[in-house]
Amino acid sequence: MSQKSDIEIARAAAKTPIVDVADQLGIAAQHLIPYGHDKAKVSQAFIQGLNGRDNGKLILVTAVSPTPAGEGKTTTTVGLGDGLNQIGKKAMICIREASLGPNFGMKGGAAGGGYAQVIPMDDMNLHFTGDFHAITSAHALLSAMIDNHIYWGNAQDIDTRRVVWRRVVDMNDRALRQITASLGGVSNGFPRETGFDITVASEVMAVLCLARDLEDLEQRLGRIIVAYRRDKTPVFACDIKAEGAMTVLLKDAMQPNLVQTLEHNPAFVHGGPFANIAHGCNSVMATTTALKLADYVVTEAGFGADLGAEKFMNIKCRKAGLAPSAVVVVATIRALKMNGGVDKGDLAQEDVEAVERGCANLGRHIENVKGFGVPVVVAINHFVADSDAEIAAVQAYADTHGVRAVVSRHWAEGGAGAADLAEAVVALVDGDCSQFSTLYPNEMPLFEKIETIAKRIYRADEVVADSKIRNQLKEWEAAGYGALPICMAKTQYSFSTDPQLRGAPTGHSVPLREVRLAAGAGFVVAICGEIMTMPGLPRHPAAETIRLNDKGDIEGLF
Repeated sequence: MSQKSDIEIARAAAKTPIVDVADQLGIAAQHLIPYGHDKAKVSQAFIQGLNGRDNGKLILVTAVSPTPAGEGKTTTTVGLGDGLNQIGKKAMICIREASLGPNFGMKGGAAGGGYAQVIPMDDMNLHFTGDFHAITSAHALLSAMIDNHIYWGNAQDIDTRRVVWRRVVDMNDRALRQITASLGGVSNGFPRETGFDITVASEVMAVLCLARDLEDLEQRLGRIIVAYRRDKTPVFACDIKAEGAMTVLLKDAMQPNLVQTLEHNPAFVHGGPFANIAHGCNSVMATTTALKLADYVVTEAGFGADLGAEKFMNIKCRKAGLAPSAVVVVATIRALKMNGGVDKGDLAQEDVEAVERGCANLGRHIENVKGFGVPVVVAINHFVADSDAEIAAVQAYADTHGVRAVVSRHWAEGGAGAADLAEAVVALVDGDCSQFSTLYPNEMPLFEKIETIAKRIYRADEVVADSKIRNQLKEWEAAGYGALPICMAKTQYSFSTDPQLRGAPTGHSVPLREVRLAAGAGFVVAICGEIMTMPGLPRHPAAETIRLNDKGDIEGLF
């Protein structure tokens, strides 16, 4: 087994020209917007020409609750895509772009690992094709136009105390969570309290990832609520005539980015909403395009199945008319041990009993996914320290839930190491046994939707919310927003809102701290517990060790 680092493996790879990768999908060179020789956007005209083609099968990759031990969801997504191609299937993957905030904060890059990676890895984890910068700029334009409208007479009678549109930056910066803007005198406008979120929590990001085309994008941007008048009626982005210019800034960012895996299989990397504070899925545009180009499309949703998969089903699939044919729940022996109470420093020691205790977390995720009517296979993302007895314990546990647990060695062996997993997935998909349905109907009241997620997915006893929040939800229902789905913002580390409570807790409450209406994206955000929409950097951020070496190569990012 190679001891090379992820970035060493990525840099040693011989990349196929992106025009040749596109040719595998039947995309001619004139339909590409190249960004160098190894990445390109696919033109809107080509995508529109795919209407009428049959769709391939959609496979979702999700995971157990994340731990510091790692689960490898993106790595498994890439490995499964390569594995499907390895066994002769026409497959491609769809994943999200990486945010600079966490890359320079806690976890480094996000393009897979080992021999299951998407390349060019360093570009993808930095500025890539500029999509996130475009989203940040479009968001900033709207922010500037709001304050400018108020400065020049406030024709919309905006109540400056009720401007709900915050600012964004693609970096973890806790100092910006709450600020006072427009200080310094009359020429700088009217002082007011505001704050920053991270770009991946921006409603502009959600809108871009849920829009079907540029026309839909502009209409959704226009429906964004930016403030309220003194009579409490909403002011929309279209009221201050911002949506057209925002669409211009997002025109190129709207197009999916085509890259390749280490095995030269095609991959769309597009969009990047977080799953703990946003809806956690790559763009509808990328997924629906991929389904016209490949027989099997493997996509992922962020963090554990209680967050990413739930939002994939209830938001993305509901909005885009998608239906997954199978779900892969990724688990590692290491993560299950941590969910079973083992400290990170002791994970190398065999502990079958801890694995069995930790399997309760896996079991709950399996049950939740099955609750959507979709068949499940468990992928055991293999580490060298995993013992045969520990693996057997997970497989026996999965059997009790009526699903297979397949060992996958894609990290060390690439697509060949995921061939068994690919065969298991194909057997599920071709069995055509998916009976997908969302967790709740559109017509269910908003607070009941929140309760349904909390009780059925998190196994909470109750949702705790004060009368102000409950009344706000009722007001939105009266205004015509009652049919919207819910986007839960909570910690990714636990089914509860306590990040220290691992495993499969019951008997807990979900405190609802705030609700936000994302009218353009088309969902209501429910902020639970202590979750922040602007993360902070850790005590020793990854940025401290990121640098250029003497060769000009990046070190420390991966």
